Amino acid sequence: MPLALWALTLSAFAIGTTEFVIVGLLPVIAADLAVSLPSAGLLVSLYALGVAVGAPLLTALSSKMPRKTLLIGLMALFSLGNLLGAMAPDYGSLMLARVLTGMAHGVFFSIGSTIATSLVSKEKAASAIALMFTGLTVALVTGVPLGTFVGQYLGWQAVFYAVAALGFIAMIGSALLVPNNLPQQKSATFVEQLQVLTEPRLLMVYAKTALGYGGSFIAFTYLAAILQDVSGFSTDHIALLMLLYGVSVAVGNIWGGKLADQKGPIAALKLIFFGLAAVLLLLSFTAPHPVLAALTVLLWGAVAFGNVPGLQLYVVRQAQIYTPKAVDVASGLNIAAFNLGIAFGAWAGGIVVSQLGLMYTPWIGALIVALAYGLTHLSGRLDQKLNTVGS
Repeated sequence: MPLALWALTLSAFAIGTTEFVIVGLLPVIAADLAVSLPSAGLLVSLYALGVAVGAPLLTALSSKMPRKTLLIGLMALFSLGNLLGAMAPDYGSLMLARVLTGMAHGVFFSIGSTIATSLVSKEKAASAIALMFTGLTVALVTGVPLGTFVGQYLGWQAVFYAVAALGFIAMIGSALLVPNNLPQQKSATFVEQLQVLTEPRLLMVYAKTALGYGGSFIAFTYLAAILQDVSGFSTDHIALLMLLYGVSVAVGNIWGGKLADQKGPIAALKLIFFGLAAVLLLLSFTAPHPVLAALTVLLWGAVAFGNVPGLQLYVVRQAQIYTPKAVDVASGLNIAAFNLGIAFGAWAGGIVVSQLGLMYTPWIGALIVALAYGLTHLSGRLDQKLNTVGS
C-alpha cells in the first residue's frame, strides 16, 4: 500500500480519537465546567450532528478545490478545532469547537474514501478504504483508553492539545506523501449535486448504512450495562472485554475490506450484515453465560465495522454510474448516514430499555440489521437486472 495511505490512516486515527474519547471524559468535563452530565453528553450528539451536516454540505461547497489542498485544509481545520476546544473557557465555547471539528470529520471521510481508491489499483480499492478506516478502529482500541487516562490525570484539555498535535502531524504527512496529481472530478452544478438526494439507488445505500449501524448501536450503546447486569462481569473485566472488542473490530475491518475486494461489495455486505444480525440475536441467548457472552462480544467486533469498506466502495461506484459529477458528495452523505444511524440507535435503544427492558435491545437490533441485509440483497438483484458494475 502507498505511504500516502498511511497519512490518511493517521488522520483517521486522530479524528476517531477526538470523536470517541469524549465519552470517557464526560464526567471530568461536566465537573470542570459546572454542567450536568446530560448537558455534557450533548458534546457527543452535536459532534455527530456536525459530521452529518458537514459531510454533504461542505463536500458540495468544496467540490472544485484540488483534493490534496482540501485534505490539508481539513486537517488544519481539525487541529484548529481541537486547539479551540483545549482553550475553551466555558461550555458554549467547547460546544462550538466540537461542532467545528465534527464538520471537518465529515468532509475528511467523504473525500478520503475517493482519494484512497485513487492511490491503488481497482482490485485493491476496498482494502485501501479499509486501511484508512483502520485508523478509526485503532482509535477505539488505543486512542480512547489512553486519552481517557490522560484526561483523568492531566486534565481533559491535555487530550485536546494532544489530538491537535496528531492532526498537525497528519497534515504534514499528507502534504509530503499525498500526490499532487490526484484525480479531480468534474465540477458539478448545485442542481447536479442535489441529484444524490433524489437518486433511488444511492438512497438505498444510505438506508442500509443507517439501518445497519442503527440496529447495531441499539444494543452496543448498552453493551456495558448488559455485561454488568446480565452477564455479571466486574467493571475491570468489562474494560478488558471492550479492549478485546476493539481489537476484534480492527481485524474485522481489514477482513471486510479484503472480502469486498475478492467477492465484490454486495456479496461482502450480505455476508457481514447476515453475520451481524446473527451475532446480535445470539447475544440474546448467551448474555446470561459469562464465557459465551465474552465470545459473542468478540464475534460482534469482527462484523461490527467490517461493512464500512464495502459500503463506501459501493456508494462510490454507484455514484460514478448515476451521479458522476457528485461522487464526493455521495460519499459524504454515506458518512452522514453512518452518524445518523448511530444517533438513531442510541436514541431508539434508550426507548427500548425504558419501555421493554435491557435484553430486548439485541434482538430488536438484529431485526433492524436484517432490514439492511434485505436492502443489500435487493441492490444486488437490481445490479444484475441493470447489468451495472456496482456489485
